[in-house]
Amino acid sequence: MILFAMSIYWHLPFMLLVISLVYSATRHEDWNDILVEAFRWGIRMFGFMAIVGVVLFGVTWLFLR
Repeated sequence: MILFAMSIYWHLPFMLLVISLVYSATRHEDWNDILVEAFRWGIRMFGFMAIVGVVLFGVTWLFLR
């Protein structure tokens, strides 16, 4: 059962990649600039999601021990 509940998270890396590329393509026209900016933006978004995940884990761990 837990395998099916976790399956929605397999889409996150692909969504992160596509959103980063589309966002960067709206700002730049050269492919090198698009890829560099998509990488930077993807790292920022991944970092933000990781921080949110750690905070949620900490809150859950604090209140449910």
